[in-house]
Amino acid sequence: MGDKTMEQHQTVPQALAQKVIVIGGGAAGFFGAIACGEACADCQITLLEAAPKVLAKVRISGGGRCNVTHHCFDPALLVQNYPRGGKALRGAFSRFQPQDTIAWYKKRGVRLHTEADGRMFPVTNDSGTIIHCLMAEAQRLGIRVQTKSAVQRVERQDGQFRVILRSQEVYGCDRLLLATGSSPQGYAIARSLGHTLEPPVPSLFTFNVPDPHLHNLAGIGLDSVRVQLSLPGVPPLIQTGPILITHWGLSGPVILKLSAWGARVLHDAGYQGTLQINWLAHLPLEQLRQRLQDARKESPKRAIANYCPLEVPQRLWHYWLHQVGLDPTLTWANLPKSALNQLVSAISKGTFHLRGKGVFKDEFVTCGGIKLSEVNFKTMESRPCPGLFLAGEVLDIDGITGGFNFQSAWTTGWLAGQGLCQESSA
Repeated sequence: MGDKTMEQHQTVPQALAQKVIVIGGGAAGFFGAIACGEACADCQITLLEAAPKVLAKVRISGGGRCNVTHHCFDPALLVQNYPRGGKALRGAFSRFQPQDTIAWYKKRGVRLHTEADGRMFPVTNDSGTIIHCLMAEAQRLGIRVQTKSAVQRVERQDGQFRVILRSQEVYGCDRLLLATGSSPQGYAIARSLGHTLEPPVPSLFTFNVPDPHLHNLAGIGLDSVRVQLSLPGVPPLIQTGPILITHWGLSGPVILKLSAWGARVLHDAGYQGTLQINWLAHLPLEQLRQRLQDARKESPKRAIANYCPLEVPQRLWHYWLHQVGLDPTLTWANLPKSALNQLVSAISKGTFHLRGKGVFKDEFVTCGGIKLSEVNFKTMESRPCPGLFLAGEVLDIDGITGGFNFQSAWTTGWLAGQGLCQESSA
């Protein structure tokens, strides 16, 4: 796509005047409703949200800053950040990708900035900026937004949809966008309209590690750690990146990536497994060994607890010494070769037991959802149920942390918005 913006490559067939209902007031639903409103000025669009407020995940994302997208503009590279759905998104990202997200918000007065790790946030560092922008666009386009409007069921008859709320109110429409995230009710509606689901299980979560001595290191983080996760009956999963020690175990990007790529097998294993950690992945093994050996020569009379030849927090150094069972008053000169080898092993091949998962704050992400083979990714229209469109996490798509889940929501929502205004392609 090069440097083309959304406005340059937007080609939409003649729009149809019709009634459209969007179920779900999250990122995908809002973006889909707005895209539909822009492509078809005559459409009557109603957005129904079960909760008292819309855009809840947008509000809490990134600690309230909203990680809008990621600074990766090559679709072939972008899809590598999706444990599920990457193949289906390849073509979708050629039509609407992070560059287009940036241009879309910029056109509406919202600028984004990029952090060192590629994550992109509004320059205000306030998720309210994104929410205000989306709400203002919906209002400008005359989209009717209804909260506290939980949908009980959807019926389809003679090419039309009847949307029945729990309040027993009934709405009719020609086209329907289902963007209910990982809501069980959304999955139930999808099934009732002919879809099958990949069973939903959690993704993006922290690891519980029952090691009280490790818990005492809560708050310590390292930038380059290699973690290998071993589970029964499957090849080991390996990731490298920053880690954070917590009062219950392990967190940080490297752990969240492992939880995403291993979401299905971790669930099947009951979140029980073995972790092998190289705490200093940037340091080749022989260099690590040499640094410890040099300490014996350079500081022979110093106690091993008082002199650490590595650039790590002192608490972590003491933890490794404790793991090996070394007397902290032992001097470097008296450190046996066997103990030095054990220390190298503790640092480069530390073994821990995974015994359960935590949650990643309130930013739940789910692996599973509507099977992607049942969706036309050019328009996001349902194959078994023409007139039904799908976007966001209700689909079997999930990304790692870093703005990728929001990008798939913007992309599938935008495509669905265009599709809602076209002749049926299913």
